[in-house]
Amino acid sequence: MPIEGSAGSRAVVPAGDDAPPGVDATSGSVGPRQLPPAWQAAIDAFVEHLELERGRRENTVAAYRRDATDLARTLAAWGIEHPAEVELLTLRRYLADLSERGYARATLSRRVATMRTWSTFLLDRGVITVDVASRLRSPAPGRHLPRVLRVDEVERLLAAPDAGTAIGRRDRALLELLYAAAARIGEVCGLDVAELDLPQRQVRLDGKGGTQRIVPLGDPAVDALRTYLALARPELQAAAASGRETAAAVFLGVRGGRLGTRDARTAVERAATAAGVGHVTPHTLRHTAATHLLEGGADVRQVQEVLGHRSLATTQRYTHLSRGRLREIHAAAHPRARRGPGDSGGS
Repeated sequence: MPIEGSAGSRAVVPAGDDAPPGVDATSGSVGPRQLPPAWQAAIDAFVEHLELERGRRENTVAAYRRDATDLARTLAAWGIEHPAEVELLTLRRYLADLSERGYARATLSRRVATMRTWSTFLLDRGVITVDVASRLRSPAPGRHLPRVLRVDEVERLLAAPDAGTAIGRRDRALLELLYAAAARIGEVCGLDVAELDLPQRQVRLDGKGGTQRIVPLGDPAVDALRTYLALARPELQAAAASGRETAAAVFLGVRGGRLGTRDARTAVERAATAAGVGHVTPHTLRHTAATHLLEGGADVRQVQEVLGHRSLATTQRYTHLSRGRLREIHAAAHPRARRGPGDSGGS
């Protein structure tokens, strides 16, 4: 796909009081909905490259598109109308702006990865002459651990949706599956009916990088899914304009199409509000499920398999035990955790 424009002069983003009129200099929130032609062409070519040449999955491509579009809108609002005008300081300012707006370090790291990939592509296509993004450093990983719900909080959350409505039954099944399978929200939204094996109490999930895994399900999740599929999903499917998409999808939206990740997140937040358990995201449920598995005695490698992590180190960072629980396990399992009858404790 041809990309309009050529490499030209470079510009450093204005900061603080020097920001252009109409741009919020503190938040950096952007800007024109209609992008300059050079930026739009660069995004379209990048997305086409990811889809056709690199064969990236739909959710991955969508994430790259969102990241690239946010960067382009921000920089366009700062008066930068062509990718060739971007300098390293521009990108650093953009990352600083995201940090000031409260974005997590993991999100900033993903944005850096997007900028590097996109910049390399534009260099290869001759749109830019210097790959400035290659010099960006990802933010140092933080020590923050996601919140873990107590068992009673999980029970209140799962019971919160209204079982008398189609949406309530769908949300109950969605929550049960997220917790039972420790699944990512994209995996659940992308799930097809054929990937559910309720008689065997298991589900096949499509994970990152095209990997698949089979995860067992407990009776509550199986029961919620059966109720949803029998009573609620046909009602939602009747609202669909075309049955081709909904014939496969497990979870449907109010208009009958496949449930999107944004609406699924909203469903989780709605249930959390109703249950009075504070702010909960799908990732909260995933981390909670993994932690509860460990606290219940599961081996970390078993949890790795459930989560679909390629590296055991990822699972070890992702899950944790409370100090009290760790001491309890150590006292029960370690042969020298307690003094024997003849031990005096002296040196």
